[in-house]
Amino acid sequence: MLVGCSSQFDSTTPDAASDGNAVGGEITVFAAASLRTTFTDLGTRFEAEHPGTSVEFSFAGSSDLAAQLISGAPADVFASADTKNMAETVDEDLVAGDPVDFASNTLTIVTAPGNPDGITSFADLANPDVLTVICAPQVPCGAATAAVETATDTLVPAVSEESSVTDVLGKVTSGQADAGLVYVTDASGAGAAVTTVPFEESSEAVNIYPIATLSGSGNPATARAFTEFVAGPVGRDVLGRAGFAAP
Repeated sequence: MLVGCSSQFDSTTPDAASDGNAVGGEITVFAAASLRTTFTDLGTRFEAEHPGTSVEFSFAGSSDLAAQLISGAPADVFASADTKNMAETVDEDLVAGDPVDFASNTLTIVTAPGNPDGITSFADLANPDVLTVICAPQVPCGAATAAVETATDTLVPAVSEESSVTDVLGKVTSGQADAGLVYVTDASGAGAAVTTVPFEESSEAVNIYPIATLSGSGNPATARAFTEFVAGPVGRDVLGRAGFAAP
């Protein structure tokens, strides 16, 4: 759980903007697909704590979001599911200040309810008769899958590679795949729609989630306040209850 995660931020100071500008108005947050549920909740909480603010979200795979930002898409905050895609935006001078790591996540296997194929381990996914979907390698969950494959010397003959972890989950819940590799938080959020099969090798690939205010933000005070809110006590509580671990 995220209890005990340290942060330089304190969400109890709602107008925490170093330039003294008031917090208010609208911001757009680009966030990894795996953050959809928690960030939607945090956006509502932030708006309640800061009357006069509005938080709009764009959720997608982190690599897609980074590419959009590098191509000039307007946004105020970027929350990535890995440090690699955040580093790309930093290298392009798109980030104001230093990104802050606020959570971490690991992979798990999800199957149709009841696990009809009897999957018990990561090695079982090497069976070509098990229709498995994974994330594409450029997506953080795909990079994590590749890391586990390398560490275990196991190749998963995936029937498709998706652009986001939510797309992988959707293939399994819709019956288009027998199994998928998703984050533990996505599996938890799916509830009874899937059966979760943990595997110990998931520790070989822990994804760290950083968040940053973007240098091109048209509302930097509110953008900074939101990043602080996510990394502060309220964010840690909401993320921890969803299954995210400390960074």
